[in-house]
Amino acid sequence: MTTENDYDSVNGHASSKMNGNTREENGVELDDELDLTEVVPDPYCDETSPYIVNFNDVSAAAYKIKGGVEKTPCSLSQMSKQYDMQIYFKKDFLQYTGSFKERGARYLLSQLSQSQAKRGVIAASAGNHALALAYHGRLLQVPVTVVMPLSAPMMKVESCRQQGASVVVTGMDFGEAKRYAMALGKKRGLMYVNGYDHPHIVAGQGTMGLEIIEQVPHMDACIIPVGGGGLIAGLAIALKTLKPGVQIIGVESERSTGFQAALAAGHPVRTHVGQTLADGLAVPIVGCNSLATAQGHIDKMVTVRESYIALAILRLIEQEKAVVEGAGAAGLAAIIEGLVPELKGKTVVVALCGGNIDTTALGRVIERGLAAEGRLVRFGVTVSDRPGGIAELTKRIAELGVSIKDILHERAWLQTDVFSVMVRCVVETRDIGHARLLEREMRKHYSHVEFSLDVPAA
Repeated sequence: MTTENDYDSVNGHASSKMNGNTREENGVELDDELDLTEVVPDPYCDETSPYIVNFNDVSAAAYKIKGGVEKTPCSLSQMSKQYDMQIYFKKDFLQYTGSFKERGARYLLSQLSQSQAKRGVIAASAGNHALALAYHGRLLQVPVTVVMPLSAPMMKVESCRQQGASVVVTGMDFGEAKRYAMALGKKRGLMYVNGYDHPHIVAGQGTMGLEIIEQVPHMDACIIPVGGGGLIAGLAIALKTLKPGVQIIGVESERSTGFQAALAAGHPVRTHVGQTLADGLAVPIVGCNSLATAQGHIDKMVTVRESYIALAILRLIEQEKAVVEGAGAAGLAAIIEGLVPELKGKTVVVALCGGNIDTTALGRVIERGLAAEGRLVRFGVTVSDRPGGIAELTKRIAELGVSIKDILHERAWLQTDVFSVMVRCVVETRDIGHARLLEREMRKHYSHVEFSLDVPAA
């Protein structure tokens, strides 16, 4: 775990400067001497000899992090009656930095040797892992360097800097950022911390399971979002050890299904990752330690569609007054989509594991959720362009109790007579039934109607 190299941080200064073997770009210092083609092995994540985390590891982690991370609530949801099951939300998005990642970060940093703690650690992350390391590194006085891809939200980049971490923003994606971090860590004697596969990280994440068992001892199942696999591996060990009959159900986004592919193959495999609302689950290769730990303990894996993730975020905001990111909402999305019918009438814990949604995207996500629920509707109607034609249309819409959000007139591209106008509307309705009523009324009074409901197919 230790080396004799001296710790040397990566700090940002002015842009476009050269200084010896370093180059400053976008306000941070990049090392031009790094060999990014070299494959730097991670001694803690060896696919040929994976480490299987056990219950004693989780128990040790719980003891070490006690008082260092929040014991988050696990409360009964108002949605329980709606979905015919007792739903409890484990609200780990209420951790100080907004995600469960603090558990593993705190434990790992507390286990460093004195010499390694002095030199520091390095990690590649687009958000939550970096934030957790930065925060607890500052509390435990361990220097932390994080390498974040160019796609990382600026909010998270700045938050890491505010916590005192040295931040390097480089690489088009997580893979490029990780290569840079591994190379820089080797050169400067910094221990690389895999955010979802280091054994101490996995054990730390498992402490959430100990809290869940204490808070909801009568639980029948736990639904867990899955990215690199660290959370489900840690939770599975903790829950299955204390309550062998509990069902462990993992949830992946349709845009990132690496854990299911790895389970089928028996080893981690590279998979395609697409753009997803659940960016925290977008991992091309899952962790070998996490996979080996979780195998045999997972009862079911499901894949949720993007529209249901958006809808889950909206439901949590409206009904639970909880702002949760896409990855954190994936467990509820599985319930909404009807992927776990066997849980009807049972007591189910859903891990809400992260709340760091990009504020610039939140509005768009809410609108997508409204559209997926049939509460945001777009349609077009051809009406008379003579005085009173559009007024009559808006009156009919208002009489139905529908609210107009946006309206646009089109005249040039109509194929009908020149005395007509296409009126395109975006409106708000109460629910899908209300939207269908609007469609029927429009078709009843107008001969040319284009109606689009973005409700996902069953």
